[in-house]
Amino acid sequence: MQYIEQLKIGTKLSVRTMADELDVSEGTAYKAIKEAEALGLVSTKERIGTVRIERKKRGSPDRLTFGEVAGIVQGEVYGGAAGLNKTLHKFVIGAMELDAMIRYIDTGSLLIVGNRERAHRCALEQGAGVLITGGFGTSDEMKRLADQRGLPIISSKHDTFTVASMINRAMFDRLIRQKIMLVEDIVTYSRPVETMRLGETAAAFRLLWKRTGRSRFPVLDERGRVVGMMTPKDAEGSSDSQLVDKLMSRSPITAAPNIPIASAAHTMAAEGIDLLPIVDKNRKLLAAITRGEVLEAMRYAGKQQESGETFDDLISAGFEKRAAGTGGEWIYKGRITPQMSGTLGTISEGVLVTLMTQAARGLIRELGKRDHVVESMTTYFVRPVQLESEVAIVPKLLEMSRKSAKLEIELEDPSGLAAKAMLTAQLIDPF
Repeated sequence: MQYIEQLKIGTKLSVRTMADELDVSEGTAYKAIKEAEALGLVSTKERIGTVRIERKKRGSPDRLTFGEVAGIVQGEVYGGAAGLNKTLHKFVIGAMELDAMIRYIDTGSLLIVGNRERAHRCALEQGAGVLITGGFGTSDEMKRLADQRGLPIISSKHDTFTVASMINRAMFDRLIRQKIMLVEDIVTYSRPVETMRLGETAAAFRLLWKRTGRSRFPVLDERGRVVGMMTPKDAEGSSDSQLVDKLMSRSPITAAPNIPIASAAHTMAAEGIDLLPIVDKNRKLLAAITRGEVLEAMRYAGKQQESGETFDDLISAGFEKRAAGTGGEWIYKGRITPQMSGTLGTISEGVLVTLMTQAARGLIRELGKRDHVVESMTTYFVRPVQLESEVAIVPKLLEMSRKSAKLEIELEDPSGLAAKAMLTAQLIDPF
């Protein structure tokens, strides 16, 4: 992996070359390349091979590579395939005369245009890629120029408007994903993890426990796969010579690096664990995160400005907290819009559930002051709610402990009670 990391961006590598240079087996080289691909260090493309690339950060959701654009628009690459991993910074739609178009084209941009070969040449000479719409192609001369410059020429069967819409949708989705913090965003792969190996003894566990101050250690086999977890409870009453193979808890709880932080927090809180091993698809240990790191990340994520709108955001956009009722309860009020309708012209049941859930979340955040996840919800639909109705949602706290909260939510329209729900949420306690 160190060999791959020190390669220059754009360097081609192969299993055979890597095995010869490092004097290792081709099987070992192949596994290293696959691991590097999973970590975003290399990319394998048809007709190009495996190339060292710059690891892309999730922090730049608005930046796409030419290759990603080709995938989004279902395009075919006619030339310049070596530049598919390059990042572009701007889109230019060529709906103007060539002289006017030149002012907008620069290095790293992508020209979206039809079968205008002079425009294709101009873009390549300016350091830009080309996306040809309408399913048209280009000349062999342009293909050779694209290969020489390392700038892709991509052809899509869709028209210019459709292509622009598809790219805009993809970028919008990225903005939404940016709100979702994943385990891989906080994990440090280079930080060593204290582990045990099959064949070690209970005495070795006690020494490790005493030296580190930690009490939970993944147990690895000879291939580095997590096969168990060793804790003081597992070692209780055992002799120093007893092997961890017989003492450890098997089928340990692990997580993949691409799961949301909220999911990891829920798992750790539900299982009562303070260390979560992060593994690849073969259960090989990559890193580990603590419960404290997860909770700190969730607090940080909650303070970040949100970009992009999800369906939940759009549904709740017209609702706001109003003055409390006579009993001091919270009240959310808003209007049912036509976009919320279901198949029969009344409000969708899914929208009703979303509105009541969001009202409950607001009350928990205000009273509990902690992160939480919804554990269960039972909903009763008393009668249909008509479009354009003004509705009020009243969440009431029934019980709150250190670990959970139970609420009753009522939704009323001008005719009275229309829906009711019972919701249980798991609170994520920082100890």
